[in-house]
Amino acid sequence: MKAWIALTAALLATPAAAQDVALTFDDLPVHADLPAGETRLGVLARIVGALADAGAPPSYGFINGGGQAERGGAEALRVWRAAGHPVGNHTWSHQRLTEAAGFEAEVVRNEATLKALGGDWRWFRYPFLDEGATPQLRTAARRILAARGYRVASVTLTFDDWAWNGAYARCLAKGDTAEVARLEAGFLAAADDSLTRAKAMSRQLYGREIPLVLLMHVGAFDARMLPRLLALYRERGVRLVSLPEAMADPFYKDELKAAGTPAPATLEDAFAARGLAAPPTTWSAAALEPVCG
Repeated sequence: MKAWIALTAALLATPAAAQDVALTFDDLPVHADLPAGETRLGVLARIVGALADAGAPPSYGFINGGGQAERGGAEALRVWRAAGHPVGNHTWSHQRLTEAAGFEAEVVRNEATLKALGGDWRWFRYPFLDEGATPQLRTAARRILAARGYRVASVTLTFDDWAWNGAYARCLAKGDTAEVARLEAGFLAAADDSLTRAKAMSRQLYGREIPLVLLMHVGAFDARMLPRLLALYRERGVRLVSLPEAMADPFYKDELKAAGTPAPATLEDAFAARGLAAPPTTWSAAALEPVCG
């Protein structure tokens, strides 16, 4: 722990070099409950607008095609694509991977929607980031993805942004503006801490800062906070890059081939592979569950 604290302190004291980060968004077009007056189309439009204002490159949105059935879902996907942002496969209905045949059916069923939206859509992200409970299931899923030409979209930067969306909807319903302000501050603090943590982990493992792939979601609170989050990243020396550009780094080489590796390409798993304990996080998704409950 002392070594970790010293490394983090040294990183913070070092003049900030550009840190490449690829923005990715899961659960298009439907994620979390919406506050009163919000729409799926409105959420996606605000996210698209924030990305444009920040000059972000095309950012992958991983879709569950079944979400189109919700009012405004299909139109929201068209808005995303019209803005030049590509889509990838997140399965049809966001089912957890429990057996290979059902997993393949979910992947294949989603492809008609992806083809209709166009672009380079052969990128895949696992629902719940769950790659299977056994090595055999993980290998079977990877073989399915490789046979269908997919690359796996890694996640090396996350602060559990999804957990703020439910709390935000509940607080708005109660008219608790003070708690909303606390949620805003906590969201930005978690994002800042997660970036510092990932950079320090990368430097400890590899002596350099690898390009990071950030996981976000298309929730109402994400849409509210995205302009401030991107401004924070600019202050921290982040350079926004595309997913293919970030994952061209050697760290991700097996994901690009959907290779049957024993563990996902995450910094936490890289720590575990070396027998090291990953540093603790400063945020807690569970702590948000009772907020405005």
